[in-house]
Amino acid sequence: MWRDPIVDEIHKVREEYARKFDFDVGAICKDIQVKQASSGRKLVSFPPRKPTPKKNAA
Repeated sequence: MWRDPIVDEIHKVREEYARKFDFDVGAICKDIQVKQASSGRKLVSFPPRKPTPKKNAA
């Protein structure tokens, strides 16, 4: 089976990043939040949208 070298590299980087935090999801999220807060970029968030029921296609 053919393997994509770019995907392989992404998997490798993701694995190394997770290993840095002993695969602790909470610690990974905290690190991402710190990086996000210190990036100097404007953060945008939108209120959640209410789902709208789909009309039956009859």
